[in-house]
Parts: sequence; structure tokens; C-alpha cells
Amino acid sequence: MVLTGAAGLVGQNLVVELKAQGYRNLVAIDKHEYNLGVLRRLHPDVQAILADVAEHGEWESSFDGATCVVQLHAQITGKQPQIFVRNNIDATRVVLAAAKRHGVPYLVHISSSVVNSVANDDYTNTKKAQEKLVVDSGIRHCVLRPTLMFGWFDPKHLGWLSRFMAKTPLFPIPGDGKYMRQPLYERDFCRCIARCIETQPDGAAYDVCGDTRIDYVDIIRTIKRVKRMRTLIVHIPYPLFRALLRIYALFSGKPPFTADQLEALSAGDEFHGVDTRVAFGVTQTPFEDAVRESYCDPRYSAVVLKR
Repeated sequence: MVLTGAAGLVGQNLVVELKAQGYRNLVAIDKHEYNLGVLRRLHPDVQAILADVAEHGEWESSFDGATCVVQLHAQITGKQPQIFVRNNIDATRVVLAAAKRHGVPYLVHISSSVVNSVANDDYTNTKKAQEKLVVDSGIRHCVLRPTLMFGWFDPKHLGWLSRFMAKTPLFPIPGDGKYMRQPLYERDFCRCIARCIETQPDGAAYDVCGDTRIDYVDIIRTIKRVKRMRTLIVHIPYPLFRALLRIYALFSGKPPFTADQLEALSAGDEFHGVDTRVAFGVTQTPFEDAVRESYCDPRYSAVVLKR
């Protein structure tokens, strides 16, 4: 089984889950040397290949004899449109061509809930195009569209917010912070992926949401409570918060949170997903329990990837 983009957040958690379910002969491909090194250290039994799947190369030979490809690679944040096109669209064309050339019988594509979003940004637009490439490829496949995810190894999103909160006496919240989110626990999502690998539904597309609907400010309060921090939560007017993000982006090559993401946060999207118990046999972990496991578990909570 081949996993592209395997050293990222979903991939690292998926390798843990697949091994726990007894899967072997896993091939993990990623271009991020440090994160792939983390995967190698944690899982020396997994074949790890350092490669950029936007470029043809020897890595394509790993598709020979593969029973399934799990397509995880994605560009989520960035300041230039070209990087989204390269990593979400160009790379997907190369992967799909390799899968067809080597006769891979099945593909699980990890899309995103943003394809159903009202947001208009580089990530959203290229993820829509990426999903269409998969649907039009002629390869038997299914598509999973998760909402905002959190869990072990997270260098961004809630993981970054958790570490930032631990370092600062004041934690800024844009506006009143009442922006409804549906965070999806990474381990629960990986169990859904594993179920798709097992059953191989053909042409199915699943919107996978977190069961809990919770405001952004309450997410922050939960993290604070679970980690027993004394950080003071401070509300900042939305326009000022957005301006500060734009200024920060001028000095950071990889800003952890961008103005576009702030707009997506406040867009008012509500996603309606499948019942994971019915579709995949997966009962989702209660949100506070999932936060506690993500950021307090002795096995992996201290292992953080690089962006």
C-alpha cells in the first residue's frame, strides 16, 4: 500500500492506525525530509521514500504491485498561488498517471470539506480541481472530505495554538470568537480511511465532519482546561486581528495562520457529513477526550512535525 504525502499530519496518524490494524508492507512517500525522518524513526518497518511527487522519478516504481494508493499530499497554506497549483494539481496528475501505468486497482483520495465551502482562496480552488482530477481519472476510487482536523503530530491548526498558548500569558481571539467549527479527531478520521481501504467503495464521496459543533473560542477554552494552563484569553477586534496577520505574513515564509484562513474561519460554513458509525463503523471520540489524548498522551503528544 502506497501513501503519498505520508509524512504529514494525516499520514503519520494513518501509519499508526494501519499498523495497529495489522497492515504491513506500507510505502510512505513525502518530500519533507525532516518529517519523513520522524516517520522513519517511529516506524523503521515502513519503507520511506524521500521524493517530490510533482516530479517524475524512481518513486513511481513503488506503485508496481500496490493494491491501493492513499493520496494524502496537499498544499494547505502558502503565500503564492503557484505552490498550491504545483502541490495540489500538478502532483496529483503525476500520481494518477503512475497509478494507471502500474495498474493500481484502487485509490483513496483525501480531499477537504472546503470543496463545499463558500470560501474563495487558492487552497479551496485547487482542492476542487484536485478532486475533479481523481473523479475523471478512471481509477476505482473513493473520496473523503474531512473538516478541520487535530491530533498527534500537528504542526499547525490546534496543535500550533496549543503550543502557542503554553508560551504566552495572553492568547488573542479575533472578535467574539463565536465562529462555529466542527473539528475532526485525526485518529477517528484514519479509522474511516482504513475502512475504505478494506471495503473499497467505488466512486463514493464522503463528507466527514466532527460530531461536535463548537465555537472557536470554546475550542481554545477546552485546550486551556485540559492542559491546565493559566493563559488569559484576550479578544481583539476582527479588523485589527486581520491586519496583524497580514503584517506577520510579510516577515514569515510559512505563517501558521493567514488572513485567508481567518476569513475561512469566520465564513459561517456549516458542514453536513455522513454518520461515521453507519458509513464506517466508527464512533467518534468525545471532543474533550480527543483533545486530552492529542496534547497529553505520553506516546506521541510531544512529537511535532515541521511545517
